[in-house]
Amino acid sequence: MFLNFYFPKKTTGIRRNQASKPQREEAVVMPIAHEFSPDLVLVSAGFDAVEGNSDELGGYKVTAKCFGFLTRQLMSLAGGRVVLVLEGGHDLRGLCDSAEACVSALLGREVEPLSPLVLEQRPCANAVQSLQSVVQAQGDYWTSLQDTSPSLSLSYSVAQRSRLRRDLDSEALRGIAALSVAALNSDR
Repeated sequence: MFLNFYFPKKTTGIRRNQASKPQREEAVVMPIAHEFSPDLVLVSAGFDAVEGNSDELGGYKVTAKCFGFLTRQLMSLAGGRVVLVLEGGHDLRGLCDSAEACVSALLGREVEPLSPLVLEQRPCANAVQSLQSVVQAQGDYWTSLQDTSPSLSLSYSVAQRSRLRRDLDSEALRGIAALSVAALNSDR
């Protein structure tokens, strides 16, 4: 499976923000990846979005610890078999810091947590629009995206809590249904 999409250059005057990256992972990348269930994850890691790169190159201000956080998320796939291939690199400090954060995550070291401010920040309008386009284009192929649209404009934290509530509700309904079937069978 190959999954790649980009957020278009700012067109509405609203700058893309760091919150767009974790939300993209939570809303689109991870649901598709879990549904696909890969044996190995390969990542082309150029870190164009890292703090220090020009707006023309990345247009984000993603911190190295955010890249470490995202790498840790990817490790929930393929039994943790994740390969990051370093490519490019324009801001050497950002490249070094980002690569170090990602390697630390790959080695199982504690990843520096993202600040609550970042996790509670909503993605910018351009990112939400891009996510909606991806979900619309991919929704016919991936059942994991079918209920995603309402959460695309939410912050990472709010979207994750919403998904967990939905998963718990689904699990509770399955449990009640199983009990109902068991009760019906025991009455016979």
